[in-house]
Amino acid sequence: MAVNLGRVGTWLGGLSWQPASSTREVAAEVEELGYGALWIGETPIAKEAFTHSAILLAATSRIPIATGIVNVWLHTPVSAAHAGTTLAEAYPGRFVLGIGISHHMVVEGLGQTYDRPVTRMREYLDAMDEAQWQAPEPAEPVTLVLAALRPRMLALSAERTHGAHPYFVPVEHTRRARELLGKDSLLLPEQAVLLETDPERAREVAREHTSFYLSAPNYRENLRWLGFEDEDFEGGGSDRLVDAVVAWGDEDAVVARVRDHLEAGADHVCIQPLAPRGQVDVEPLRRLAPALLEL
Repeated sequence: MAVNLGRVGTWLGGLSWQPASSTREVAAEVEELGYGALWIGETPIAKEAFTHSAILLAATSRIPIATGIVNVWLHTPVSAAHAGTTLAEAYPGRFVLGIGISHHMVVEGLGQTYDRPVTRMREYLDAMDEAQWQAPEPAEPVTLVLAALRPRMLALSAERTHGAHPYFVPVEHTRRARELLGKDSLLLPEQAVLLETDPERAREVAREHTSFYLSAPNYRENLRWLGFEDEDFEGGGSDRLVDAVVAWGDEDAVVARVRDHLEAGADHVCIQPLAPRGQVDVEPLRRLAPALLEL
């Protein structure tokens, strides 16, 4: 694995809704602040992940760009394999291809049937491996990771890729995932963060985030696996759930949560400063950078 992600990066899904001029500026600042990687998302209603990655790679000179995640329902296996290899060849050591099976409501909205997600992902990886490629090879094969939450998908990520990129998870998930992945696979969790010290206000803002993801069955099932119950999913999430998934408080509180993930087995943690959907807030990254990068 030739990509050096460092210990802490940032996940800025809102970049997918911003004009290219703004995304270039944000990427350049994230690089200047010293974060180890910039993660972006993909949605059927905003920027396509590979083109977006190319824009961000061209706007920066050192920082790796990682997809969290490329939606396998939006790309054929051959196009994903070729696009990933193209970026890996053009930007050596600077692209991570994270792919994922997405969510039931997204997939059905595309007119597809969401079933057998692990089997579907295994077949997708098989087809990627079989894709013919006769153009220049990258110095190193593209770094590939899976969006993985539960044991079977985590096992597949360890078996077939460089590792796992879990999203919307507490520290306990990182601990369990490391045990399941073994020591040789990358573990790259996302962590939502909010610099707000008032508990009532912090949880109010955090629930705008958690309520959206709690509508997805795969996230709820993962949280059940970790010991949460149906009552924890009501009203945007119980205090216990919100506090476990969103690191809120002052800078020290956020740094402590990131450290907990690292001590639980994460190789790299990508923090997501919460912002209204489709927007990006860089100010928390500025405030957190000095302490986080000491990790």
